[in-house]
Amino acid sequence: MGIFNKIMDETSQCKDEVYQHSYANNNLEYKSSLRGFNSKLFSLFKYHHDDLKVSKSIQSLFKGDIVNQTENQSALHHVYRDLYASSSNNHASQDLIESCRLNIEKCISLQQDLIKKGIKNIVTIGIGGSFEGPKLLLETLTSENDRNFKHIFLTGPDTVEFNETVVPLNQEDTFFIVSSKSFSTDETLQSMALSRAWLEIKCKFEDHFIAITSQPDKARNFGFKENIIEFPNEIGGRYSMWSPISLPAILELGEKFKEFLIGGHEADKLLLNDNDYNEFINLLSFSDIWYNNFDNKHIRVLLIYSWKMRFFSDYAQQLEMESIGKQVNSESIFKNTGQVVFGGFGSTAQHSYFQLLHQGTASVCADIFSIENNKYSNKLLYAQSKAQASLLANGPNKDLSLHEKVNGNVPINLFILKELSPKNLGFLIATWEHRTFVTAKMLLINPYDQYGVSAGKIYTKKYLDKENY
Repeated sequence: MGIFNKIMDETSQCKDEVYQHSYANNNLEYKSSLRGFNSKLFSLFKYHHDDLKVSKSIQSLFKGDIVNQTENQSALHHVYRDLYASSSNNHASQDLIESCRLNIEKCISLQQDLIKKGIKNIVTIGIGGSFEGPKLLLETLTSENDRNFKHIFLTGPDTVEFNETVVPLNQEDTFFIVSSKSFSTDETLQSMALSRAWLEIKCKFEDHFIAITSQPDKARNFGFKENIIEFPNEIGGRYSMWSPISLPAILELGEKFKEFLIGGHEADKLLLNDNDYNEFINLLSFSDIWYNNFDNKHIRVLLIYSWKMRFFSDYAQQLEMESIGKQVNSESIFKNTGQVVFGGFGSTAQHSYFQLLHQGTASVCADIFSIENNKYSNKLLYAQSKAQASLLANGPNKDLSLHEKVNGNVPINLFILKELSPKNLGFLIATWEHRTFVTAKMLLINPYDQYGVSAGKIYTKKYLDKENY
C-alpha cells in the first residue's frame, strides 16, 4: 500500500481523535488541539517528509544553494538574521555579510540625520512585501505617541490615497522612502512620480528621497544617485522585512532592530539543530496539508489577541498565499496546495465572523495568538484567547438548547508569546517562514516565485495598451 493510501486508511479510522501536542522555549509556547489528526498520521507524513529529503532541502537553503529553481537563484533573507548573532547558521561569503551589515547600519544612522534636517513625516512608497513587513514591525514594536516621525504608507495606484495622505503635508519636513525590490512595480512608480512632482514644487529631489532596492541601476535611471540603499536580489519581497526594506521601522527601532534579527537567528538555529523544534514545525506543516487534502478544511483563520500584533495576519497571509498558493505538482501525492488564510484582531472578529466559526457550515482551521503577560495586564483579552480556543476546539461543557449549540470542531494551534518584544516577534516570523518552507517542500512546489502575481501585471499592461491609456 502506497503512502497516500495509508494516509487515507488512517484518516478513515481516526475521525474522533484529537491530537494534542505542546512545545515551549524562551520565546513562545505552543499547544495544539487537532481534531481528526493523530500520531499515526504524523508518522506517515514524517515518513514521506524523509522520503522527500526535506531536511536536506533545509540545509540547501542555508548553504546558499539554488532553491528558487524557476528563477535559478538562492534565497538569502536568512543572512540578515546572522549579522549580529554570536554564531552563523549560513554559509554566505564574508563580503556579502559585510555588505548587508553596512546597509543595516546606514539605515540606523539615517534616523539622526533626518531628525537634524527637521523631517517630521516619513512617506514610504511600496506595496506587497515592501509594505506588509515594515507596517507590521512599526505597529507591533513601536507606539505612535513615542515615534520620531509621523509615518504614512503610500501603496497606490488610487490617486485619492495620494491626495488625502500626502498633499496635506509640508514638503520641507517630508521624506520619501521608495521601497521596491525590482524598481519596476507599476503602483510604486506611479506613486513615486506623483510624490516627486509634488515635492519639487519647493524642495530638491535628492534631499528628500531615498531608494531601497536590489536594482540600483534602475533606481539611477529615475534620478537616484548616492541616495540608494541596496539589498541582494536573492531576497524575495515577502521575505525582505529582515533587510533595509524595513527602513521605516528601523528609523524608530534603531538598535532594537538587531534584536528582531537575533530572534530570527534563534529560530533558524533550532531548525538546523533541534529535534523538538522540528517536530513542532513539522506538525504545523503536516496538519495544514492533511486538513486541506483529507478533511475538506481549505480555510485557516488567524486570530490575534494582541491589538499591537493585529497586522500579523496580513503579513502571514501574503507569506503563505504567495509562497504556497501555486499549481499542484503532478509528481506530488497531494492535490491541494495552500490554504486560504485570513484573520485579524480577535476581539473585533468575535463581533463579526466568529458567528460563522461557531455555528456556520464552513469548515475551517484556526491559529490563535496571545501574549503571556496579558494574563496580568490585559485580563479580559487573555481570557478571550483561552476561552475561544477551548470553545472553538471542544464546544461547551454543558448542554445547550438547539439554537445555542456551537460546532466545537475547529482544529486549533495556540501560540503564546512570552512577551511582545523585537526578539520574540523575530522568532515567530522566522518560525512562520519555516512552516511555509517545509509545507512547500512537502508539496513539491517553489515558495520563492509568484507567477500568478506577474500574470496580473502583464494583463493589466495589455489592457492599458489596448485602450490607449
